[in-house]
Amino acid sequence: MEIDAVMENGGDMKILVAVKRVIDYKVHIRIKADQTGVETANVKMAMNPFDEIAVEEAVRLKEKGIATEIIVVSIGATGNQETLRTALAMGADRGILVQTEADIQSLAAATILQAIVKRESPRLVILGKQAIDDDSNQTGQMLAGLLGWPQGTFASKLDIANERAIVTREVDGGLEILSLKLPAVITTDLRLNEPRYLSLPNIVKAKQKPIVVLPVEELGVAIESRLQILKVTAPEKRMAGTKVASVAELVQKLKNDAQVLT
Repeated sequence: MEIDAVMENGGDMKILVAVKRVIDYKVHIRIKADQTGVETANVKMAMNPFDEIAVEEAVRLKEKGIATEIIVVSIGATGNQETLRTALAMGADRGILVQTEADIQSLAAATILQAIVKRESPRLVILGKQAIDDDSNQTGQMLAGLLGWPQGTFASKLDIANERAIVTREVDGGLEILSLKLPAVITTDLRLNEPRYLSLPNIVKAKQKPIVVLPVEELGVAIESRLQILKVTAPEKRMAGTKVASVAELVQKLKNDAQVLT
């Protein structure tokens, strides 16, 4: 389905994109010696891959003339400014860092984003469907619930026309197409797009774009943890496989293994 991408009212359309700083997906994860979490000291960090897709989609909407401004927001310590600069180099216009050293869980993140939405009044909020560090897949849905906005999760295609977002999402039975009245919350899947490579001129330009640092206390929201991590352990090493000479030998081995398990 092709959509003529023209906003009905011809007015400004602001897009808010949330980005998270995570351990680079190519890094081998190590567990802390005290088993309280994963080791992040002196580890390469990067933007969450699903959030890269969210930024890319927002930039494409702006390049089509649909969006007029893209604001990226991140929650965390000072180092998150690097992640915001990456988003600015991709084509976002300005950044907001909600600064905190606290461990921010999904509901707290959604509550913080709700406060930012009230300040910025975007017509569309785009997030990655999940972060690769905790794989919670909760923040987008919680944010939509807090705002009372329609939501389109796991978007593999997005079109904007006549004050509506047309979201195609993959489901078990094939494709589902949603028509959402703006403002709305969208979460991105891998098939939505392929993020662009950063050019040197755009990286340089990003250094001149504004980033506002906003202490989380100024938002007046509750960010206390609702979950307690008792222990983090690495998965057991996978056992080596064995070869069998025949189907009969395979069946016998499966029977023997089943007896051991019971």
